[in-house]
Amino acid sequence: MPASKVKVKTKTKNKPKTMIKTKTKTSFAPRDIFQVERREHLCPRFRCARVNSLSDYELLELLLFRVVPGSDVRPIAETLLKRFKTINGVLSAGKSELQVLKGICNRFVERITNEFALTKAIALQMAREEVIDRPVLSSWRSVIDYVIMAMGHNDIEQFNILFLDRKDKLITEEIHQHGTIDHTPVYPREVMRRALETGASALVLVHNHPSGDPSPSRSDIDMTRNLIAMAQPLGISIHDHLVVAQGQYASFRELGII
Repeated sequence: MPASKVKVKTKTKNKPKTMIKTKTKTSFAPRDIFQVERREHLCPRFRCARVNSLSDYELLELLLFRVVPGSDVRPIAETLLKRFKTINGVLSAGKSELQVLKGICNRFVERITNEFALTKAIALQMAREEVIDRPVLSSWRSVIDYVIMAMGHNDIEQFNILFLDRKDKLITEEIHQHGTIDHTPVYPREVMRRALETGASALVLVHNHPSGDPSPSRSDIDMTRNLIAMAQPLGISIHDHLVVAQGQYASFRELGII
């Protein structure tokens, strides 16, 4: 009987300790080492070469390092790009869109959303500075880049107007209307009234297509021609109407519509 008790006691005492030690060693240490090495590898590359030598998912990794400490963020970066296609698409993603993605812990969603929103706001301001105080027609590519960044990933239609002075410099940019996922009401008389109030000599019209296809619709074309007809007697030019959708755009002038 004593020998039997000793045998049972030894078995129950040693087994839990062995299992705990093995699990602790194999589950966490290798992952922590990988994360340290990954961060030590990417950060110096960014400091030396900035964006030139880094892929899109690596740039996202650097951003996520700040808000998801100690975790493997590469799968998160790859998932975000797979879902939203571009850096701009990722930075434009809302909290509800991030919450449904696999691999992103709910406790980090708020922090990630805020970080993305701040980063996009800074990038958008930089893009806008390329347009301000310059003749719009001589910096046309900058205008296109700016409106794509500002509106290309909106999930509802929005109609914006760039009001220009006699030298084609930006007086102000205003949101004329918000709409639904496939329609924005535009009121030509209100557009002309506001153009006269700002002292604008020319306008650039911009709206987005949440569908992802920037092709102008029949109603887009009719509305634009109606605005041109109202603007001409007032001495106001419509330089162009841009339709943006994600990373794409359509120009009424380039298409020969106006």
